[in-house]
Amino acid sequence: MKKLLVSISILGSMTTFAQVKDSAQTKNIEEVIINTISKKDSDYSNKMPLKAIEDPQVLSSVSRVALENQAIFTVDDAYRNVTGLQKMWSATSRAGDGGSFVSLRGFVSNSSMRNGLVSPVTTSIDAINLEKLEVLKGPSGTLYGSNVASYGGLINRVTKKPFETFGGNVSLMGGSYNTYRAQADINTPLTKDNKLLFRVNTAYTNEGTFQKTDAKNSYFAFTPSITYNASDKLQFNVEYETFNTRAVGDQFFFYLSPALGVDNMKDLEAKGLNYKESYIGDDLYTTARVNNIFGQINYKINDNIKSSTNINTSSSYSDGFGPYFSVGLNTNDALTVSRFDQGTKDSRKKYFQVQQNFNFDYTFGNGMRNRTVAGFDYLKTKDRSRFIYLGVSGAEAFNNPVAANGADYSDFNGTTLGNLYANPANIGNYDIDADLNTYSGYISNVFTPVTGLNIVIGLRYENNNAKEGKTAGRVVDAYNQSAFSPKAGLVYEIVKDKFSIFGNYQNSFKSNGYYAVDEALNTLLSNPERANQFEGGFKTNLINGKINATVSYYDIKVKNSLLTSGYIGSIAIQSEAGELQSKGVELEVNAYLVKGFSLIGGISYNDTRYTKMDEANKGLLNLRPNTSGSPWLANFNASYQFLEGQLKGLGFGIGGNYANDNKILNTITDKFTLPKYFVLNANAFFDAKKFRIGVKVDNFTNEHYWTGYTTANPQKLINALGTVTYKF
Repeated sequence: MKKLLVSISILGSMTTFAQVKDSAQTKNIEEVIINTISKKDSDYSNKMPLKAIEDPQVLSSVSRVALENQAIFTVDDAYRNVTGLQKMWSATSRAGDGGSFVSLRGFVSNSSMRNGLVSPVTTSIDAINLEKLEVLKGPSGTLYGSNVASYGGLINRVTKKPFETFGGNVSLMGGSYNTYRAQADINTPLTKDNKLLFRVNTAYTNEGTFQKTDAKNSYFAFTPSITYNASDKLQFNVEYETFNTRAVGDQFFFYLSPALGVDNMKDLEAKGLNYKESYIGDDLYTTARVNNIFGQINYKINDNIKSSTNINTSSSYSDGFGPYFSVGLNTNDALTVSRFDQGTKDSRKKYFQVQQNFNFDYTFGNGMRNRTVAGFDYLKTKDRSRFIYLGVSGAEAFNNPVAANGADYSDFNGTTLGNLYANPANIGNYDIDADLNTYSGYISNVFTPVTGLNIVIGLRYENNNAKEGKTAGRVVDAYNQSAFSPKAGLVYEIVKDKFSIFGNYQNSFKSNGYYAVDEALNTLLSNPERANQFEGGFKTNLINGKINATVSYYDIKVKNSLLTSGYIGSIAIQSEAGELQSKGVELEVNAYLVKGFSLIGGISYNDTRYTKMDEANKGLLNLRPNTSGSPWLANFNASYQFLEGQLKGLGFGIGGNYANDNKILNTITDKFTLPKYFVLNANAFFDAKKFRIGVKVDNFTNEHYWTGYTTANPQKLINALGTVTYKF
């Protein structure tokens, strides 16, 4: 589905450039491809325009053209192009925490930013309005704060913007597992002077799963945007996103251990677990909605000073079922599956953000330059998560456990669960009421004392003011906690605009609030958890920008982590004694090697381990956390398109992802492993002036492979998708 979508995406991407392509020479077409495939400059990594070669941070980016060439229409599938990133958990659509999760540099992360502002999406994220996906590596608290950035990195979605000519495309696609999709990208000026511009991207997808082809999961995205250029100095932007989902969650197996007689998923399949079985009946849907509104005022005060005022709201809602599973053994040592549910009932989480930035850019004398961003940020988070689940007696009502192979699984369905939830005696509740106000001020400066040398220094002050709330019926005390987050970096371009060496220090932190220290439930206010990274490497931008490569080594140390030694009911007993270290290397290459041929690829190694533990958790000392993903990761995508001659417009590509063993249970005594995998995808397309057709086949070797976030989640088998696009 991803691959064919690629052809659809490429359709969209080349559609946007249709007028250029039709009238330009091959050289101009190549320049477009080179800029979109190889160029990694960003307006967001330092909250100012900065070339990749002069940026001391490591940024991976995936362009819209790359997605189109691979027929990708979801952000989850776009991740396959990011070096050092591993998908761990598909979106569950639960309000608040329902988005997909990935591993970056040994830490859990997710897509939480849009255009540099907080905009988490808790459903599967449609890429219909995605211009570029940016992944800023390492702790990034100085400019982005503590509430949404992972220590491993930050994922930012850069959205499509209106432009000054009429144009667009519509696409239809269909393929394996009852998948069909319709999408449109339409842009038009609304006034004759081209000051008021409008663009709308929308898509509807219906699909089954490889385990349940009649699932009828539906996804709808509607993302209009308006730009008003009031003058050469003043611009207004307004964007809206809505993602509506009605879907059955992907399959998740919890509580896996060597007690099952095996210590890995490959052997568990051999023991009787059916990779292709969904283990559910009908109608276990979750209905979810995400609404994001983004407003921006850009004002050019003079040639050296610019102002950007941003207002952003993000809200998520969910209601419905959340099936999950565990595996056991019966008295005859035969494998069984137990089926459970943790759903949501009118669950909501909202964000409101106001951010003001001032950018200063001055040049002095011969080659000296100073660029500064200074700003403040207010973020209000309101969490009203409402989880429901069945007690033991309720779960037994639909024949738990059941044989792992050949049984009737239809009794685990929406009607049965709905009837059980209708009786309050069967329901367990886990409710969260939390309000957090975050106030921040920050400054970051890029000083160029001589041509080719950039010195970066930044600092953030952040205050987290949490009101008294409740979690699972227990009062959670209010707290007010502040912290500073500094950063520094150095870049020297040994060969101007072609080869640079860099080093950085980056910092981030997190307020964990109060924690229970003993079985009497006495509490203490935790110190801010802190992460400090030192990183160094080099970057290249060779052959007129055709080869962009980054090699880096990083070392991240985290202290003041909370460790859990046990539970009293649902309350964790913890200590503030955890420390861990994550270090590793990354090599990433984006290249346009010869006419029509482009390559995206990379390899990474990560070594994350606990370096300090309390007595209750000493069995984890020097071991890799079970949320860190696979140590070794590799990705590539090679694409070729004929740019001239009788075959002009014909293109094809092949790509793949490798991950080695992933220990989702990792203690001295107990280990459980998701086996290594190598997944291959292929696509082909023909792009003409007014239309485009394409086909893709994902996982064409039909690999059985598992991802997981302390869980085991089977991934899609071989699947194909075809696309037809009309351009105007």
